[in-house]
Amino acid sequence: MILALETSCDETAVALFDPARGLTHEWVHSQIALHGRYGGVVPDLATREHLRTIAPLLERAQEAAGTGFGGVRRIAVTHGPGLAGCLAIGTAAAKALALSLRVPLMGVNHLRGHAFSPFITLHAEAPGAFDGKLAALLPHLGLIVSGGNTLLFRLDRERRITVLSSTRDDAAGEALDKGAKLLGLGYPGGPLIEKCAASGAPAAFDFPRGIGPRSDLDFSFSGLKTSLRYLLEKMTPEEITARMPDLCASYQQAVIDALARKAGLALAQGGDYASMGLSGGVANNRALRNALAALASRRRLPLLMAEPRHTGDNAGMIAFAAWADPAAQSVPVDQLRIEPGLELA
Repeated sequence: MILALETSCDETAVALFDPARGLTHEWVHSQIALHGRYGGVVPDLATREHLRTIAPLLERAQEAAGTGFGGVRRIAVTHGPGLAGCLAIGTAAAKALALSLRVPLMGVNHLRGHAFSPFITLHAEAPGAFDGKLAALLPHLGLIVSGGNTLLFRLDRERRITVLSSTRDDAAGEALDKGAKLLGLGYPGGPLIEKCAASGAPAAFDFPRGIGPRSDLDFSFSGLKTSLRYLLEKMTPEEITARMPDLCASYQQAVIDALARKAGLALAQGGDYASMGLSGGVANNRALRNALAALASRRRLPLLMAEPRHTGDNAGMIAFAAWADPAAQSVPVDQLRIEPGLELA
């Protein structure tokens, strides 16, 4: 069994993973209410909250394990990327557990956790047949969309990851959060924009869909945010209120169109892909999921999407990646370091 910890940003999470059964238990303590008062994550407050909640979550995990942690054979923890203070809490706890239980310690890349998260359900359906089923889906084109990262990657038949593109400025989730702030909707912005957009017209306003030549796979969302700001400056408060659903729907659609277009372009450029994947916090957006499903259908490819509980920061994907990702290796306790700027590959 693998015991995993995740504290990269504003979620404290713990999970237990049994390779023979899948994820047996998962816990997530959200800090949304705390940071919502400030319009975004406050690093010092997030670190303090991790320190307050990590021990109670581990106590629950110990009770759920049945034999305490006697069945745990590995400890996995997110060591990057993320906020330095937050990462430090998780890694300190993981090191203490590894030493006390005398089991190997594994540092897991948070982004690789997202990359492998769409395959968690595949494993749960038939743990013993996972390797064969996964092999049939490789090479795989994955899209990670979150508040801090937006990128396309290739997962090859040896489960190696190659980054194909990333964002030149804001990530998609960041663009949605900043757009929501400009619109006065609050935090977290993405879900609030999605809720408001449900009654709006996606074509009501014409927002930009990124920059660069048509063959460029990189993303860019800073121009979208600027376009919204300029538009709002020309509108009266009454107009903004009256057109809020249309503004949200059009702004959200611009983000989704950019994501789907780049994914489609990556497929068109070749690579013999056998499947597509969608993961990351923004992957919980229903309109985005529908757009990617339509793209996959046109390409006659299976689309694997992370389950909603595995789209945001969670320890389940960290535990699963510690088992499924060949890049996840055990390291001596005194050699594991936090890496706030860690990249996908």
